[in-house]
Amino acid sequence: MIERVAMSDRATSERASSDRANRHPVSRHQASFSLGNKLVRVIWGTTWLLLGRFSPPPMWGWRRLLLRAFGARIGRGARVYGSTRIWLPGNLTLGNGALIGRRVNLYNQGTIRIGRHSVISQDASLCASSHDVEHPGFPLVTRPIAIGDNVWIAAEAFVGPGVTIGDGAVLGARGVAMRPLEPWIYYSGNPATRLRDRPRLR
Repeated sequence: MIERVAMSDRATSERASSDRANRHPVSRHQASFSLGNKLVRVIWGTTWLLLGRFSPPPMWGWRRLLLRAFGARIGRGARVYGSTRIWLPGNLTLGNGALIGRRVNLYNQGTIRIGRHSVISQDASLCASSHDVEHPGFPLVTRPIAIGDNVWIAAEAFVGPGVTIGDGAVLGARGVAMRPLEPWIYYSGNPATRLRDRPRLR
């Protein structure tokens, strides 16, 4: 009887482990990064601090050049302010005419893609990673963020890991998006809730 109970408990544990794996079909990493990754980030951070952070706002082309040199894919006319914080340029894609405002935090341990003519306003945060809280090792889990064209992420808003935002959507000031946002809709609040349709841009 005791053996049957033990076997039942073991089977339940195995099923739970399988369920956790199925719930997290994404890349997993250890909490620490490779030496190469750390070295690139140190060089990048130093370069941005010395050559990018305090460059005058009109020097958009210069900052695009710095980002591209570290692997970012930057479209024509994209604008990034010097006070923007970018964890790793190689995980960043900006479409033509995109604007990243002052003090925006792009925490792109996972990839972040921002479409054409989209605006990320001042002090907003985009976080493309989390941790597996059901694993004893608390490993890092990267989940990409994809933002469409003509999107506006307003001041101090937060976009969480794995979120997709459709073309033309608006996330209001201090809004929190932890789930996908549909195209051409105004959203606001925490969690972000639908307010009304947004007229399509021509």
